[in-house]
Amino acid sequence: PNPSTVHQPHTRSYHVGDVMAMRVRVARNVPFRRAACGVIRRCASTVQNDTKETQERIPPLLTGREIRNKFLEFFEQRGHRRLPSSSLVPEDPTVLLTIAGMLQFKPIFLGQMPRQFPRVTTTQKCIRTKDIENVGVTARHHTFFEMLGNFSFGDYFKREAIELAWELSTEIFCLPKERLWISVFREDDEAYDIWKDAVGVSESRIIRMGEEDNYWVSGPTGPCGPCSELYYDMHPERGMDGVDLDDGSRFIEFYNLVFMESNRLSDGKMVPLQNKNIDTGMGLERMAQILQRVPNNYETDLIFPIVSKAAELAGVDYKACNSKTKVSLKVIGDHIRAAVYLISDGVNASNVGRGYILRRLIRRVVRSGRLIGIQNENCFTPSLAAEAIKLSGDCDPTVQEKEYQILEELEKEEERFSNTLDRGEKLLEEFLEKSKATSGTLSGKDAFLLYDTYGFPLEITQDAAAEQNVSVDVPGFELEMAKQRRQSRAARQEVDLTKQASLAKVAESLGSTLFVGYHELEVSSTVEALLIDGEVVEEALEGDEVEIILNTTCFYAESGGQVGDHGSLSRKDVHVTITDCQKVSGSLYVHLGSVESGKITTGMTLTARVDDSLRKRAVAHHSATHLLQSALKQVLGDSVAQKGSLVGFDRLRFDFNFPKPVASSDLDVVEKTVNEWIAQNIESKVATMEIETAKKMGALATFGEKYGSTVRVVEFEGASIELCGGCHVENTSEIGAMKIISEGGIASGIRRIEAVAGPSALEYLTAREKIVRDVSLALRVRPEELLSRIQVLQHELLASKKEAEELRAEIAILKSEKLLESVIQLEGGRCLLVSRMDGVSPGALSEAAQTLQKRMGDNGAAVLGSASAEGKVNLVAAFGPQVVSSGANAGKLVGQVAKICSGGGGGRPNLAQAGGRDASKLPDALERAKELLISIPIA
Repeated sequence: PNPSTVHQPHTRSYHVGDVMAMRVRVARNVPFRRAACGVIRRCASTVQNDTKETQERIPPLLTGREIRNKFLEFFEQRGHRRLPSSSLVPEDPTVLLTIAGMLQFKPIFLGQMPRQFPRVTTTQKCIRTKDIENVGVTARHHTFFEMLGNFSFGDYFKREAIELAWELSTEIFCLPKERLWISVFREDDEAYDIWKDAVGVSESRIIRMGEEDNYWVSGPTGPCGPCSELYYDMHPERGMDGVDLDDGSRFIEFYNLVFMESNRLSDGKMVPLQNKNIDTGMGLERMAQILQRVPNNYETDLIFPIVSKAAELAGVDYKACNSKTKVSLKVIGDHIRAAVYLISDGVNASNVGRGYILRRLIRRVVRSGRLIGIQNENCFTPSLAAEAIKLSGDCDPTVQEKEYQILEELEKEEERFSNTLDRGEKLLEEFLEKSKATSGTLSGKDAFLLYDTYGFPLEITQDAAAEQNVSVDVPGFELEMAKQRRQSRAARQEVDLTKQASLAKVAESLGSTLFVGYHELEVSSTVEALLIDGEVVEEALEGDEVEIILNTTCFYAESGGQVGDHGSLSRKDVHVTITDCQKVSGSLYVHLGSVESGKITTGMTLTARVDDSLRKRAVAHHSATHLLQSALKQVLGDSVAQKGSLVGFDRLRFDFNFPKPVASSDLDVVEKTVNEWIAQNIESKVATMEIETAKKMGALATFGEKYGSTVRVVEFEGASIELCGGCHVENTSEIGAMKIISEGGIASGIRRIEAVAGPSALEYLTAREKIVRDVSLALRVRPEELLSRIQVLQHELLASKKEAEELRAEIAILKSEKLLESVIQLEGGRCLLVSRMDGVSPGALSEAAQTLQKRMGDNGAAVLGSASAEGKVNLVAAFGPQVVSSGANAGKLVGQVAKICSGGGGGRPNLAQAGGRDASKLPDALERAKELLISIPIA
């Protein structure tokens, strides 16, 4: 192909997807090899001929896997340590999801953690959803993407970073130098000169840009620096005049180099960083678009297999699709990747936080699938996910190990959303009926509710409305959409490198705190720093709330689910009550407390003392949590995994994945198993070892925790072995007992058990015993007779309720006798009665309607309505045989009029019941019922 048209697939003899597929099939299929090799040779020959004609080197066709490996190998060969991708669920609490490759190195950039290696390289899983509406619309917007990166922590800087980027781009990926354009920060003369003089890029292809485009900042204060970006020119034939690097139809920005060289202070002043760092990012999908010569990222081999599968399920040909269908297919391809990796990293669909993002992505997949005609009787997302999982190996090998859980979660969420869509269809019908009865226009607010809550694209709502001659308020819909986007932007969290800046500075200067609290609960310690309201101070006076940093501590800092210790710091003239202890930068302990008496100053020596009784409660709950997880795995299956925990002084809370409520009999077995282990007086064994050794021993890792190469292992032999940095009993008998007090669901597929152990268990059982004793006295029976006595009372109560309902029905029938005076007589002997009877139960209203219909005869029809004091509406329609034979249907009639009261219902042709939420509209509903009854033809 001609280089000027290489990104226009319609001018090519072969689409890159075809050629890539040929390469794979040639490698695997010997019979196919002979036929395919000729085609590939012809393609190669064409490329060679064109190369000779244009004198421009054509980059090789590389798979996404090859691009990834070449990048990482290039930097490994140049002294970089290859590290794995971090989880999409970051350790940083200020960020919801991992949105950049640098995130896992944030503490190193801030100087809060020492570097393990001076230079590293990674491929990082990332998720960004702020531009989710652009996915599939533009060529390069994604929610999930891989960011290839090379990082230097105080090692090499600007010149070497630029030279490495150029060598990689032009020598390894063979990008024609004439097609590469460079942007630099407008004031960064050093970078400009390096590109021009050291690398040799023509000045005409180096563009100075402003702070918005080419200056990276971490926040109002903190590390920052200029950046330089590499762009690939897809259409050099457009010339050099009036070039705009933001023109996405011509340029692809594929590599960004951040030169972290300054620190912005609170007064705006810039000071040089002690260690200058390099943070780079190359979008794998973008480089694949360039090297595979396709018009957008979605048609690369990283995503296109998923898109092709979706097209197959929809029964369409991607290449022949219109642009609207292609957008839906691209949305499916992108979002299913994101969902697969999120679930693999432990995220479950829910209505909050990361779970909401996952739920939204899955629902957009299902919605897009319906829009293009995927009509599988079974769920279709698992088959799409299977394609994404096949492609995941080199990005994250653990994804394939979790295939069962991923497919199960997708199937459950798709089924749930399909039910929601069905409910949405009913609501759409109600909205259309209301619109026809009023303005003839479906409001933008209602259309947005259908879109946002029930997953209905505006196009589907418009089509359904047009069928019933109802218009849709599109401007109103767009107004609601804009409002939601503003709220989303306001709530969105970015990478915040300045949070708790004062503590970060203290951490940088002091390093770590020596923790001796596993075995010591009292220690002499020196005050190294004090903070009040986030500001470093030299002293704190009586009444001050203060954060205290000691050189040595026996206080356990909250981590791994275990709460921080309580206690005191004191000497003869000073007493500080400590109510929490937290970690900063992984190893600096911050004690939170209040000065009760005296004055505390930096450099002062105090006695740190942990509240022994509270620590005993915490360790009992922590060890019981370990035993509980092991027992759950034994009873419910080894797929049970921890999804969160709280180890408090008064109770423990354990969250785990399980698709349904745990049977009470299973909970009994779990509790019994734990208490048997407790009674066996099993000693705890604590050891520090290499993480690989611990894994071989079968040690469980805690969800959401990040481990180094060396880990602490806590084992109760024959019962539990886990990686854990928390405090534990010396033997299980110290726990005393464990009692499960509740089990329930907290999110889709996530269950929560709450339990008490140690002193808390005894307090719980004592309180329950008192309740049993008090109830026994009140009912005048022995405790063992309570159940039978309560059953008798329940039976008597039900009998009384039934008797009362019968009496109310009789009263309603007596009241209804007076209504016969208002019967409407029509020609042909038809009798109609529409009336209101407030304060009547639904059952009594039904009895009254049936009695009235019988009194009017076979050609009689009665519709009764009532409103309760709470504003709820009940409607009943009862039709005689002749009325039904004339075509009338009580179920349809009562369902239609109930919509006027914001309700619904139905039933049989001769008897039906409905409800509503708006009692103020009951007169209108009854009037409409009368009109409908009068319009029924008389047989």
